[in-house]
Amino acid sequence: MVIEERAARVAGLLRARGERVAVAESSAGGLISAALLGIEGASDYFVGGGVIYTLAAREGLLGVTAEDMAGMRASSEPYAALLAERVRCRLGADWGLSETGATGPAGNRYGDAAGHACLGVAGPVGAVQTLETGLADRRENMRLFAAAALDLLITQLTQAGRAGVTRLV
Repeated sequence: MVIEERAARVAGLLRARGERVAVAESSAGGLISAALLGIEGASDYFVGGGVIYTLAAREGLLGVTAEDMAGMRASSEPYAALLAERVRCRLGADWGLSETGATGPAGNRYGDAAGHACLGVAGPVGAVQTLETGLADRRENMRLFAAAALDLLITQLTQAGRAGVTRLV
């Protein structure tokens, strides 16, 4: 399934539930948001988001402080969970989706190899996931990270629907 098909699936699931998503992405560089916005009527389900690529963006756009980061590092599952929850809360969305990683061609300053990404979903149900592509191809990793993030959101939306989990108030 290509990224546009994944985004269309997310759009359909969110519309069916009457819910909205906000996105905080890093290494995917805006591809997640672009895919979601490429679906007609995106304002029905997409609140907004940002490319949280630097410390300045993390602090300025999401209000993540050094205290919030105590005991964790970027490009980790706890950080992905924090970003997903923070973007969800700050933008008043039902769901938050995040991605953070190392696209390549080299690894990041935290010691992760190229192709490493951590993904997070926050909402009525939540999840984190680590992806290791094993690739040094920057553009391909960006696409794979975005696709995997949308897949994780599809899984959580589907599980919430099966469990009868309803919208947070």
